[in-house]
Amino acid sequence: MGVESIKEKVRQLKQSKDGKVLVKNFAYLSLLQIIEYVFPLITIPYLARVIGVDGYGKIAFAFSVIVYFQTFVDWGFSYTAVRDIAKNKENREIVSKIFSNVMFSKILLFGFATIVFAILVTFVPLLNENQEILWFTFLIIPGYILFPDWLFQAMEEMKYITLMNFFSKLIFTILIFVAVKEKSDYVIEPLLNSIGMIVCGVTATIYALKKFGLRFTNSTLSEILHTIKNSTNIFIANFLPNMYSNFSVILLGIYCGPIANGLYFAGKKFLDIMVQFNTVLSRTFFPFLARRIDKHNMFVKISGLITIILCSVLFFGADLLVDIFYTEKFLDSVPVIRILSFSFFFLSVSKIYGTNYLVLKNKDKLYRNIIAISSLCGFIFSWFAIINWGYIGAATTSAFALGIMGTLTFVYSKRI
Repeated sequence: MGVESIKEKVRQLKQSKDGKVLVKNFAYLSLLQIIEYVFPLITIPYLARVIGVDGYGKIAFAFSVIVYFQTFVDWGFSYTAVRDIAKNKENREIVSKIFSNVMFSKILLFGFATIVFAILVTFVPLLNENQEILWFTFLIIPGYILFPDWLFQAMEEMKYITLMNFFSKLIFTILIFVAVKEKSDYVIEPLLNSIGMIVCGVTATIYALKKFGLRFTNSTLSEILHTIKNSTNIFIANFLPNMYSNFSVILLGIYCGPIANGLYFAGKKFLDIMVQFNTVLSRTFFPFLARRIDKHNMFVKISGLITIILCSVLFFGADLLVDIFYTEKFLDSVPVIRILSFSFFFLSVSKIYGTNYLVLKNKDKLYRNIIAISSLCGFIFSWFAIINWGYIGAATTSAFALGIMGTLTFVYSKRI
């Protein structure tokens, strides 16, 4: 189908009631993601000059460790809770029960994660050497727990958290310029980020309860465990990619040092930005497709066109991106960006046919198995690639694993 046909589909959708909700939420989600990444783009040139490649590498290492715990605490609720609430959003009692069960489940998981994290930081030498920045980065997890963006997404009301996030990021950005003055101040960046997330999370939770007329209900241990069990397949699907993605950064730090990590992290920053723009579309359509899965083909065409455009920006604009945002010390990040453009393509395919189709068709187990296979392949490949090719190997690992994931997701969704 050509571009004109896609435009016509979009025009028809915009004129419907559901279409107006989709357009509104897409606009606010887009603004939210712009806020998430425009403010960091403002600080990138400053941080690159002050803390250097080495400091960037240490921040990347800490973040890659914490992502394991953040994914553990989230446990897939950002998808299953949205799916369940979207189907019952007119019933405040049911929504309150789901909201309470999810929040208490996250608190229980966070308590367990904190104990495990403290033990690892104390007894693992590599983590113990970097415990200050690790603990500062770990503090972002309570902020994510308290920030119920999944609830606003399910209720298809995104404008409120957009405003909250804007003021949080604005304050954080100003504080970066005020507080980070020399190379050793690299530890301040994750601390300020964590504090900002916690403040924003508390505000968002209080507002959500009032806005949607919700209340915390008594959740029994059996209800909490049942909630966790129902999201287990999605948790596994979210957690397993860390076997190659964040593990690659850790492995890169061990074998090649913080400078190699800094070069890879600098290139990956632009992939993350493109992924977030793509996620805007995915998250906008997710609650809508939970009710209208028959409209998935339209979503494929719209998302596919955007994916091709963003892939082209990454591949052909890599030199320009590094010239604008980094110093000459980061020029070796250019091939990283180009390789990761292929990662972005296959990740988009996985979201289109996995998250926004298989999950909505309650094929959680199938989706989990696809993720498991691709992640295991990526994990095995990462050892060879990183040890032999360094940061280029880390980028190649990402493209390799996501290539398998995107291909399998597409093939099995078509069979359904």
